[in-house]
Amino acid sequence: MTPPPFAWTTGEVHADVVLGVGALAAAYAGALRAGPRGGPREPALFFASLIVLLAALNGPLHDLSDYYLFSAHMVQHLLLTLLVPPLLLAGTPAWMADALLRRLTRRRVLGAAARAATRPVTALGLYAVALIGWHLPALYEVALEHHAWHVVEHLVLIATAILAWWPVLSRSRLLPRLHYGPQILYLFAFGIPMTVVAAMITAAEETLYPFYAAAPRLFGLTALADQRLGGLIMWVPAGLIPLLAFTIVFFRWVAAEAEQEDVGLTKRPLL
Repeated sequence: MTPPPFAWTTGEVHADVVLGVGALAAAYAGALRAGPRGGPREPALFFASLIVLLAALNGPLHDLSDYYLFSAHMVQHLLLTLLVPPLLLAGTPAWMADALLRRLTRRRVLGAAARAATRPVTALGLYAVALIGWHLPALYEVALEHHAWHVVEHLVLIATAILAWWPVLSRSRLLPRLHYGPQILYLFAFGIPMTVVAAMITAAEETLYPFYAAAPRLFGLTALADQRLGGLIMWVPAGLIPLLAFTIVFFRWVAAEAEQEDVGLTKRPLL
């Protein structure tokens, strides 16, 4: 198939993505109106996740990813795994998360599956399998050549990334996040799957993905240079974003400990 001419001001728009995001936004807004009133922070984060999702899967980034550059596709995958899921989880109020989980856990099997899937080792393991598996050349080529499988790839990456972020960002009381100490330990391991993929791609001496080897060249990048750039794009954020999350969790932990100490001093009887 001949790729469309690339331009920064245009790009393909997928109706299914727009409709899906619109339905999710409408459902969220309807739930907010029916639930307890809260501040603007959570809706802002949730709708920011939807805006990032739309930008990642439509427009010029979509065209670069699907027709021209492996490195652009890695930017797309970073948005889908390291930005959309944490924004979505942080933007979902506790009462809304628990309402959804109560519906899910009415069936014992689904409840057990949800509890198992959100445990740290399982959640990170599923994310690692999805991330590494979909970047193996054979599966990657299938996704590029067949749109339906490309949709499946993106859905699996988003879903497993949500599970992977759950132990750190869950707002649910039914399936809560880890305490601060274990969160820090968990975040040390969080970036490992993407680092493994990035190292595999960056160190390769030949092009791993025939689709991009045959794609029209843009910006003076050879296929191998584009592939190595894509690996580096994955490698750096895979370290920096967990480090940023680690820093935020650490300072929240310190603040929580200080607050508990202040409460203890206030409640201590005077002699």
